[in-house]
Amino acid sequence: MVENGTIMQYFEWYLPSDGKLWKQLSEDAPKLKTAGITGVWLPPAYKGALGAEDSGYSAYDLYDLGEFRQKGSVRTKYGTKKDYLAAIDALQKKGINVYADVVLDHKIGADEVEAVSAQEFNENSRYQMVGESRVIGAWTKFTFPGRKGKYSDFTWNWKHFDGIDWDQNRAKQAIFKFTGKEWNEDVDKENQNYDYLMGADIDFSNPEVFEEAVRWAVWYVKETGVDGFRLDACKHIPTSFYRDFLTKVREQTGRELFSVGEYWNGNVNTLMEYLAKINKEASLFDIPLHNNFYYAAKAEGAFDLRRIFDGTLVQTDPMHAVTFVDNHDTQPGQSLESWVADWFKPLAYALILLRRDGYPCVFYGDYNGIPHDKIKGKKQLLDKLLKVRKAKAYGPQHDYFDDPDCIGWTREGDEEHPDSGLAVVLSDGRGGTKRMYIGKQFAGAHFSDVTGNAKYNIKIDHEGFGEFYVNRAAAAVWVRKETKR
Repeated sequence: MVENGTIMQYFEWYLPSDGKLWKQLSEDAPKLKTAGITGVWLPPAYKGALGAEDSGYSAYDLYDLGEFRQKGSVRTKYGTKKDYLAAIDALQKKGINVYADVVLDHKIGADEVEAVSAQEFNENSRYQMVGESRVIGAWTKFTFPGRKGKYSDFTWNWKHFDGIDWDQNRAKQAIFKFTGKEWNEDVDKENQNYDYLMGADIDFSNPEVFEEAVRWAVWYVKETGVDGFRLDACKHIPTSFYRDFLTKVREQTGRELFSVGEYWNGNVNTLMEYLAKINKEASLFDIPLHNNFYYAAKAEGAFDLRRIFDGTLVQTDPMHAVTFVDNHDTQPGQSLESWVADWFKPLAYALILLRRDGYPCVFYGDYNGIPHDKIKGKKQLLDKLLKVRKAKAYGPQHDYFDDPDCIGWTREGDEEHPDSGLAVVLSDGRGGTKRMYIGKQFAGAHFSDVTGNAKYNIKIDHEGFGEFYVNRAAAAVWVRKETKR
């Protein structure tokens, strides 16, 4: 019997740097399986520039998974390589796929400075040069002395990068492009060209870079056994790179390697263009849907819920949409902060977990809370919705998006999942009732709301319709009420 797939992003930005996450994950594997999680997205597992304090996105040595004393520690923020491999094994033994976070856009924390001729460029207009060419001190030599060539003897120098944001000679921070280099084309057009993001920016036009990236990824898959990738910073990397990279890695490993890219752009046409250019070798996170959730929550009832899926990836290309409510980048205090208000979270999670389309991703910070910002977890609510998704969210879907403040849908269920079928009603205002068809097979059955929002049960009529209701600014999730034995 095939179950609905659900990812959990198993981290948030402010986790303690205590090296315990991998061990915690091993312990949580059975609970995640019971909850209905089928895939887990893990944070970057390799050594970052800040060693044990680094969240992993300041990528230093991709071959050091918490095995070598580099950047002041052996372990990473999340634990040792041994702990990491044990966590992957624990998850996979429970039938849960593991997706590794891949940060290939840049490197930070070089071991040596090189003298490189460069020009300073306008931060907001990347084709506009500021001043004359000069020799800068660039942190671009990566020799990884703590690893001593184990797994790979490849070292990085300035020729593998096209720019950097620090001149050691003058102790100046700015965007510098190396003489003779060009920003990679076919990237996002923000700032005219958004190739450069941070650190030593990798030059994807250098064939040695592509060869090393594939070599590393093949090693990583074989070394860890992961089932796929979360691809970081896609908008800053030429589209041809991930297209060819994924093809090569799949060929050389013989693995399917489900992959989802982070292309942070709220225009669905831009996302669709990107998918076409990479030959749909990966899915994408549905940024427009997250934005709709954010604005709907901020509107406090003034948003037209009938339009909640307008301009979204899940509406346009559901087979390549990974839906989410929030993540480590949107949580308070982060660069893309757009935290969905607490009152709207039940509505948003019902919209990604209980409908037919999309591959939903639950955020660790929503599930377990974010102590740094005194945000409480919603484990109790999310466990209820995950249980319903796992057991009930199947069969034909009927939408009732006919009121700006109150919408609903039903799923009829199917034969493969006994007693499946559900009805959902959401309101960002005063509440309301929806007469909705759920199927004649439920005629005479009583339904109850698993969220506890709606207190009174309802009965399905002989035609298969029910008068499903929801109270003010809430979600009601109706399932067949079990007969007491």
